[in-house]
Amino acid sequence: MPQPIRDAISLCKTIMRNGYDAYIIGAALHERILAHSKDATVDICTDLDFDGLKALFPEVNRADAPLFASLSQGESTFHFYHADTQDASHPEACVAQITPHMLEKLQEMEEDFPLAFVCPYTPRAKDAFDGFEDLDRGVVQLKGIPDETLKHDYLRAVRALRFAANYGLPIEDNTWMALVRASRRVLDYVSVTDLMDEWRKVEAENMWRFVQLLFDTMILHGLVPELAALSRIFETVGEEERQSVWEHTVAVMRHYPEELPYDWYGTLACLFHDCGKLLTGERVGDRVTFYQHHRVGAKLARKILKRLRFNTDEVDLICHLVRHHMHFHFMLTDKGIRRFKALDEYPRLIEIARANIKARGAAYTEFNHNMKMLDRADIREELLEPLLNGKQIMDIAGIKPGPAVGLIRDSLLQAQIAGDVTTVDEAVQFVLRYKEFNRL
Repeated sequence: MPQPIRDAISLCKTIMRNGYDAYIIGAALHERILAHSKDATVDICTDLDFDGLKALFPEVNRADAPLFASLSQGESTFHFYHADTQDASHPEACVAQITPHMLEKLQEMEEDFPLAFVCPYTPRAKDAFDGFEDLDRGVVQLKGIPDETLKHDYLRAVRALRFAANYGLPIEDNTWMALVRASRRVLDYVSVTDLMDEWRKVEAENMWRFVQLLFDTMILHGLVPELAALSRIFETVGEEERQSVWEHTVAVMRHYPEELPYDWYGTLACLFHDCGKLLTGERVGDRVTFYQHHRVGAKLARKILKRLRFNTDEVDLICHLVRHHMHFHFMLTDKGIRRFKALDEYPRLIEIARANIKARGAAYTEFNHNMKMLDRADIREELLEPLLNGKQIMDIAGIKPGPAVGLIRDSLLQAQIAGDVTTVDEAVQFVLRYKEFNRL
């Protein structure tokens, strides 16, 4: 074994004894290169940063990319590269096999060792746009052969969908086909934590587009099959038009941020608001019903969100919105509007109802009624009805049924709201004074 390799092994052991990984890149290739070259340079991969290396080897110096540090000992030189610490890379593509320096030496000995036999993976520093062509091209495109580029980090598939959603860009055809082909491996190699970290970077206004891309690439089918299955559950919109619950869900997500922009959690709640229809759908007579889908959906959403590693507060918020999203769809009474306004996050529930109406192209009759009723919820309940009913007013005033009874009743209610009348006796005196003043 050449001495530079022995020295490199010692360096790697020193790094590993301090709790980090380190290995010689393409050790077998290095031996062949050293046998044909007087340049005693060995390339090492490690997850230790420069400051850590400096603490172990004071003589180490910073270097230009793609390596990040260099160390000279005697006649040997050691180059340090960043190790692949991504969990989302293919098992066969996560260990660096070659570096630019090794490529240069192999080119000199092409006749003895064809470059075609060498794995093309070289180590590099982390970069969110690594592996992608410049987005200024107006399209999301993976560099090189898309399938091979994905192998080094399958998280790039989810990142490509995020770029397409946030920037409103199309995905290049070959890249798109590679994403579809890799959908199963994305789920195999990308952790839920990393995937959700990408998802959280999607803006609320663009989340509908992102989840549709997840669906179209078949990633959603493996990640949240309960939501993907909504594409096969159909409901009637209007008189005869049939629409899948998934199509309606995406439409609600698109409309929700129009009134509450930047509300990421509210938009996510729209994604789950009808998930209960998967379990509650039933044909009754000539129509399909989804009774109690909001209650069932909240339970199903809780299971899914826990699986996606949301924290408890986030799960409780989204499930609360799913559980109560139907409240504002019905024409509420005074008591109903009070119960609704007592709910946490009721402004979000209002906007979910509004987005539902927009998505269906439905009438605003019940919605407008409830919006007008919201102000009444601030009035004490005992002040919503006068202390005396119509018959009592007619008996006290000695008048017959007619418009005058309604006028006295409305005036009495206004006096109660103003605090001028608080008891039945005061109400009686108010009616008598009203009759005398207006000569009824």
